[in-house]
Amino acid sequence: MQHVVQVVKEKYHDNNLEFQVFFNDHVTNDFNTLFRSLPVDRSYYASGVPGSFHGRLFPSRSIHFAHCSCAIHWLSKIPKELLDKNSPAWNKGLIHYAGASNVEIVNAYVVQFEKDMEMFFNARAEEIVQGGMMVLVSPFSGWDSLNFFGSSLMDLVNEVSNCVVISSISFEL
Repeated sequence: MQHVVQVVKEKYHDNNLEFQVFFNDHVTNDFNTLFRSLPVDRSYYASGVPGSFHGRLFPSRSIHFAHCSCAIHWLSKIPKELLDKNSPAWNKGLIHYAGASNVEIVNAYVVQFEKDMEMFFNARAEEIVQGGMMVLVSPFSGWDSLNFFGSSLMDLVNEVSNCVVISSISFEL
């Protein structure tokens, strides 16, 4: 966050700008560890916001810049049909679909991902001010997940005016 704050100050040639940075995590995670890891000489005020990022966290039109780093691919919950031994999507107690040949398993994850992304984007659309920005950083494993995520973003662009998607993708081979 220190770099983001510095870039914005340089862009507007104003070292007097003040920033409030909200770090988000689940209620059960230890915010003390996060706060101890922040630089002492940081140029922003830091706060912790407990709760799931899939839903609303902030008042309407209160966020100017939202950044989600390496977490957007986590689902809000395991699809229930994966845990039901009588379901065609039962995944033998596994909580991932890597290597799954059963199309019902993959579809259960896709349906949950679609629900989660809809909740996430609707929440951020409510919270971000007009003209605000959102940056998403996410690891992708394979072109299928990347294509799915990209199509979700394009659906968002088609529904929201003044929305631009800029994509930078790199894969380690």
